[in-house]
Amino acid sequence: MEVKKCDTLEELRKEVDKVDEKIVELIAVRNAYIKQAAGFKQTVDEIKSDDRIDEVLGHVRHMALTLGVSPNMVADIYKKMIDEMVETEIAELRNRGAF
Repeated sequence: MEVKKCDTLEELRKEVDKVDEKIVELIAVRNAYIKQAAGFKQTVDEIKSDDRIDEVLGHVRHMALTLGVSPNMVADIYKKMIDEMVETEIAELRNRGAF
């Protein structure tokens, strides 16, 4: 991961905006995969798998520590994202009439 050395606040803000765009794009990709995941599941309990959620949170906390970012902040962001994507996955399950 390379961080550009910026010479002005304006330049820095443009770089931050670029990062934000990439983050949102990656969230959209993740969400698309989550929608696909619903096709492999038959029940809400499968979607709300505490073991898988714990695994994801452990993984991103470890990555955060490795990269020098607050693991608590990253975990909090992921908890919110997971909660929202679980709802998306449940909606996908309902739409295909699985329950």
